[in-house]
Amino acid sequence: MRHNKVADKGHFVVYTIDKGRFVVPLTYLRNNIFRELFRMSEEHFGLPTDGPIILPCDAPFMEYVVSLIRKHASLELENAVQLVASFGFGSICHCLPPVSAAQDLAVV
Repeated sequence: MRHNKVADKGHFVVYTIDKGRFVVPLTYLRNNIFRELFRMSEEHFGLPTDGPIILPCDAPFMEYVVSLIRKHASLELENAVQLVASFGFGSICHCLPPVSAAQDLAVV
């Protein structure tokens, strides 16, 4: 996780619902977990026009997802995490705040 304002070439920035900021490689867009999180984000928050992309999970879950991708986790494990994320179980993906609360995120 980096804290510069603009992502390096070949990277993009996403935020979590607890205001965690992640700069990740564009190659992660091919990952099924990221695809599911983006789908959920669009469903809950709509498409961002002037603000950051907010994923509907907390920072610890996002750190776990990034670590799985870096370690080239098996497809079975990736699918299991994707399923858990889609159902929002336990502390992994918390209940989503109202859209107005999510829009209070400041771009750092």
